[in-house]
Amino acid sequence: MRYMHSTKKWHLTLSADNLRVMKWYVDASFAVHPDFKSHTGGVMTMGGGGMQAMSKKQKLNSRSTTHAELIGVDDAITQVLWTRMFMEEQGYPIEKNILYQDNMSSILLKKNGRSSAGKRSRALNIRYFFVTDQVEKGNLTIEHMPTDDMWGDYMTKPLQGEKFRKFWALIQGDQED
Repeated sequence: MRYMHSTKKWHLTLSADNLRVMKWYVDASFAVHPDFKSHTGGVMTMGGGGMQAMSKKQKLNSRSTTHAELIGVDDAITQVLWTRMFMEEQGYPIEKNILYQDNMSSILLKKNGRSSAGKRSRALNIRYFFVTDQVEKGNLTIEHMPTDDMWGDYMTKPLQGEKFRKFWALIQGDQED
């Protein structure tokens, strides 16, 4: 109750730099739950403030951070594609649907599919290559975002100090009272 009382004047301020560009920050924390399942977090913005956010425990156990990141994108992909279709039906054709990740191995797997998968990733379920298909169709692009700038961290880890304040301000639209 103290937290709610002390934050009652805080508010979310949304702004859009371009209604044709969506930016998704999707991240995963590897094996953070007591049953060693990972956690997915994501934030969508079109400029200032987080218009959509997600934070959920993954349903599958993963064997590596790369696999956890793949599961995380799979957790978010339906929301990413649905939002794109929704915006287009509202009369705003999406020119760029960018999904940011901080794990280069998972980016390569999603961009290149099976061609960048080695022998160790053979056990990866084929459904995670659905993202590769969406990239090839032009429905989304995947770009690297350094961990220090990954908004999705706010939804996956108990951040403290400067990093907490930085991501909170970005998600809230830089609004502080």
